[in-house]
Amino acid sequence: MPNTPYSIDLGTAGPAVVWLIVVTFVFLECALIIGLFLPGDSLLITAGMVLASGSTTQAHMHIWALSAGAMIAAVAGNQVGYVIGKRTGDRLVARKDGKYLNAENLRKVAERLHTHGFLAVLLSRWIPWVRTLCPMVAGAAGMNHRTYTVASTLGAVLWAPVLLLVGFYAGHYLQNIPGVLPGVLGTMVVGLIAATVIGVRRYRQELRRPAESVAVE
Repeated sequence: MPNTPYSIDLGTAGPAVVWLIVVTFVFLECALIIGLFLPGDSLLITAGMVLASGSTTQAHMHIWALSAGAMIAAVAGNQVGYVIGKRTGDRLVARKDGKYLNAENLRKVAERLHTHGFLAVLLSRWIPWVRTLCPMVAGAAGMNHRTYTVASTLGAVLWAPVLLLVGFYAGHYLQNIPGVLPGVLGTMVVGLIAATVIGVRRYRQELRRPAESVAVE
């Protein structure tokens, strides 16, 4: 199917712009509190679809390379989050009446780590707010670093590449339906931009709330 002007632009910009956005967002979501408010899963699916809309001769090379890059960014983010938690100590700062960064959520993550350990870290990858809090709580709670690293790395392998490939092959399928892929991509990109803007606003609002100390020992 011939590319529309919109899909040509996406395909041309994709390899560079998509790499920058995906790697940055994945790292932030796995390392820092702002990741609680970023659209990680939907971003990966959309990125895969954007790459599928480009040149088919290089599309497969780009998607597999980006999968590896996103996986590395997730692993690096997990380690940074763990170190931040470790240096903070066994008491973390929550926000009173916060939507995500509240005492209840921190305690829930800590309880799951204490109860299930390796499995909790592995499965946390698929729960957005737990995915961001888990590295920091694991570090603060003193979870064995080697166990954490193996579990979080395996989780990264099963998360970022899977969602990117889901988007990529969904994009290839939609290319066979005339006029559908550009409309779907346009809607998803606009949605991601709106979600990111709203997320940054909510993050700033969250940080303005009164702080409270939470023990996760």
